Amino acid sequence: MLDLAVAMAKTPAEIPNGLMERLRARFAEEQLVELAAVIAWENYRARFNRVFGVQSSGFSHGAFCALPEAAPQHDAT
Repeated sequence: MLDLAVAMAKTPAEIPNGLMERLRARFAEEQLVELAAVIAWENYRARFNRVFGVQSSGFSHGAFCALPEAAPQHDAT
């Protein structure tokens, strides 16, 4: 799902066939339509907000804990 969101956020939004095949193997067409609609709406909101300089209202301040990216694991062999 994240790969779809990333692909849809690019300009131009080109969705690889392989990605759609993987998604169709897991989700029904109706679910994919809803997923794409939600991603598109969030993309719209983010771009719209940037135009007008809309900032966070602080509703989620302190509601999450950002974690550092995990270091890659290496084999001990």
